[in-house]
Amino acid sequence: MAKSKLMMLFVSFCLLSVFSASEVAPPAAIFIFGDSTVDVGTNTLLLQSRARADFSPHGVDFPYSVPTGRFSNGLNSADQIGTTIIETIWIPDKSATFPVCCESYVHFQKGYTAGSQLCFSRKRHLPRHGDKKMEVVSLGNQIQQFAAVRGNFTEIVGFKTTDTVLSKSLFIISIGSNDLFELVEYFPNATDLFKAERMERLQLTYQNHLKNLYKLGARKFGIISVPPIGCCPHARVQPNVDPSVCVKELNELAQTFFIETQALLRKLSSDLKGMRYSLGNAYEMTMSIIQDPFAFGFKDVQSACCGNGRLNGENPCVTIFDPNLCSNRHEFLFWDLYHPTEFASQLAARTLYGAGTRFMTPMNFSQLVASY
Repeated sequence: MAKSKLMMLFVSFCLLSVFSASEVAPPAAIFIFGDSTVDVGTNTLLLQSRARADFSPHGVDFPYSVPTGRFSNGLNSADQIGTTIIETIWIPDKSATFPVCCESYVHFQKGYTAGSQLCFSRKRHLPRHGDKKMEVVSLGNQIQQFAAVRGNFTEIVGFKTTDTVLSKSLFIISIGSNDLFELVEYFPNATDLFKAERMERLQLTYQNHLKNLYKLGARKFGIISVPPIGCCPHARVQPNVDPSVCVKELNELAQTFFIETQALLRKLSSDLKGMRYSLGNAYEMTMSIIQDPFAFGFKDVQSACCGNGRLNGENPCVTIFDPNLCSNRHEFLFWDLYHPTEFASQLAARTLYGAGTRFMTPMNFSQLVASY
């Protein structure tokens, strides 16, 4: 979860392709577009950005306790989703995998521009290069970057193989939290009509981006909706808010966003030949934990593990603020003001991959991967 002043939306394209002479094992590739919950380190290149995670205690539970730029105590949602899929999908020769990563910040509405970042590696820790002063790249610009990556594939393997690979690839998108935070925080006295108009604009923008990805070859869309952002520590400690309850206005917007996104995906899948999707109800997933934390192994679903002030939610997990750090991190839902802990991200990934219709519609990620 993110707030634009601190956590600008992040997009990460993580490609894991298996090329062989005769076949491509599904999923041929995994592309992840999303917010700072799936940032695996691009923020370390944004030297003018305040949204950084390349310092301790971020990464305290990562191998060797290295702060990698993930807003997490360890692995984040991108890691967990990729790991869950890869571990459960048959890959004939894992040494033949060819990961390609292309990362930058993204925001639905704002037309910030910057140079693209491309990185190529045959191992896990990917080198990156690009415009180090980049702060934000719009989702439209990020899709243009994907178009460039598609062009690179085409030069290597040709149009036919590229189209085949992309049609069997999984395109995961997690976006929208920033826009809802802004709607409430920048327009505190907004009327219901104004909010409805803004939400309609968001869905129109989302629709255009999905169509553009479809034109570039995307067919399988794994969409993650907005979680109950009114329950994160940052929201709970705002002035005139009872910290023991979630912020109703933010949560209502998150629910509306899910309903409207569901309608949008139904329409697009009907209009666009071969488009298939899986929509994860992140709101319902998270609320099920908040309402019965002990059933999932959590003891604290209100406070941030890392931060300070009330609920550790008044100041970010930044060294200059001398943050508190919990020792029982697997028992916390939130790592910092906005982001989940490694354990919470793992639960989410497993739910996205294998859950039933309470959390996933019309199918889960595993069924989407297997669909033709």
